[in-house]
Amino acid sequence: MKLSNNILILLFFFCSIPISHASNGRATFDFYGDSISINTSTFENIQFDQNKLSEISVLDFYEKANQQYDACLIDQLLCYKQNNKLDDWLYYQLIRKTAQAICPKQKNFDLYTLYKWFLLSKSGYDAQLALCEKRLLFYVRSEDNIYDIPFYKKNNKQYVCLNYHDFGSHLDFENLDFSIVNITMPEAQNSFSYRVTKMPDFKTKHYDEKELEFSYENKNYLFKVKLNPEVKNIFANYPVVDFEEYFNIPLSKSTYNSLIPELREALKDMNQKKGIDYLMRFSRYAFTYENDQLVYGKEKRLSPEQTLLYNTSDCDDRAALFFSLVKEIYNLPMIVLLYPEHVTIAVHLENGEGKPILYKDKKYYVCEPTPQARDLSIGQISPNLKHTPFEIAYEYTPAQ
Repeated sequence: MKLSNNILILLFFFCSIPISHASNGRATFDFYGDSISINTSTFENIQFDQNKLSEISVLDFYEKANQQYDACLIDQLLCYKQNNKLDDWLYYQLIRKTAQAICPKQKNFDLYTLYKWFLLSKSGYDAQLALCEKRLLFYVRSEDNIYDIPFYKKNNKQYVCLNYHDFGSHLDFENLDFSIVNITMPEAQNSFSYRVTKMPDFKTKHYDEKELEFSYENKNYLFKVKLNPEVKNIFANYPVVDFEEYFNIPLSKSTYNSLIPELREALKDMNQKKGIDYLMRFSRYAFTYENDQLVYGKEKRLSPEQTLLYNTSDCDDRAALFFSLVKEIYNLPMIVLLYPEHVTIAVHLENGEGKPILYKDKKYYVCEPTPQARDLSIGQISPNLKHTPFEIAYEYTPAQ
């Protein structure tokens, strides 16, 4: 994630005008391997008493911040976003780190939250604040389907709570009343998307190596995959979204280069059906299975790279990884089958095995990437699901 040094120097130079800025009025922080320096002096005189949180105090903060802030800071953040092709979720991580540099969360949670809201709004996103029992809630307008985060609707627009994780189970969002703070920023017009289409270009030295081993047709295979622990932080508070969105989160460059070429090498002498079978069993047996409820206490959908990174995973995580591998290596049409308590994948094959699923004039064969009581082959499904209804939660059709 490299921004031209010349651009950074120019940005930092202009942000250091006017002369009245204190020499120590800057903060530097790491953003996934890049060193980011920002001007904090314009916010240094803003005080906020957490014990007096109210609509009046929030409005007072906005008036002061709006008068004092340096637009160059927003220009710098947006320039970094554009040059590094940050999706909204990763840009929000940059906003979070910027707000933390201005006012640490541990020092003043409400002021930290206000800076996140202010910076995101000034960046053009339709963000809102709400008060609930002396707590400050932070929302953003999003058109995505979100399944595990509170939201409210206003004028047929959905606003999703961005700082829900900060309150955990201590707030009953279903039964508590909250009031929206009425502040309008003309520039805050954009909807926020949780779709991630590009991972950061982490520095190679920040990767660890993880060995993944499994056996296929009496032959042992060992893969040494490079994984960055920072991926856990990126998605720590990422919500449960539609299958289409998290199945298509790409691998980071080093992880991709350490795994995909090795898989292609292992598959080079296999026909397509056998290669699909290999990837199905890799996804099934190279990882330890554990239910999300036991590990996290709730449903947590892992991206393909997270599934490689974490020590345990469940059915939807393996389905995401298998989907990603088949898409990358064979790029075949696939459908996601959603049962009441299970997720699996069916792949379009011209000459599959077993009974196919007919969908839009194509034959799809179930490829179970999760361990079952029986060692299932292509086209086979667990006996306890044979008569269980399912829905097709996502259809992937390769681009022509």
